[in-house]
Amino acid sequence: MSGDLNHIINKCRNQEPEAQKMLYEQYKDQFYAICLRYVKSHQDAEDVFIDGFYKILTKVADFKGDGSFEGWMRKIMVNESLMFLRKRTNLHMTVELPERDFSDESEENESDLDFEKIMQILDELPTGYRTIFNLYVFEGFKHREIADLLGISINTSKSQLILAKKRILEIFKKKQNPRINLV
Repeated sequence: MSGDLNHIINKCRNQEPEAQKMLYEQYKDQFYAICLRYVKSHQDAEDVFIDGFYKILTKVADFKGDGSFEGWMRKIMVNESLMFLRKRTNLHMTVELPERDFSDESEENESDLDFEKIMQILDELPTGYRTIFNLYVFEGFKHREIADLLGISINTSKSQLILAKKRILEIFKKKQNPRINLV
């Protein structure tokens, strides 16, 4: 961790407004983008972001220095997003595929998708697909962690990820050739 960030963290622990503003300015775009990946509405994502950043500023003394500070803040933002989704949407995912090897079955065309197209397509996914995809692909969670976090089975996490990838590819192909109806 850089000396500047350590300095800002220490000042934030003392609730110094200028340090809090510096921390906010440094991370606002990155963390708002995380909230927006989970929560479709810009207004709701902004609310989640504000709640998350408030939690960061009020709990900064709880950061013990284990791991990165940015990772600690990121975890707070993801958890705030998930709490919002639990309160506002139905996160119950019941589709399960039979137990088997869930290696990437849809790798064939994934290289054709760039980051911005995926972000636009994510908005079109059902909440469950989008949540699992975000946790697995962007946050790097394993299926066991996702299952524990969301209270679902590992198989449900795996199947939701496969179905999310397939839906992303379908939407992408449809956008490439709007005359084809794949859904």
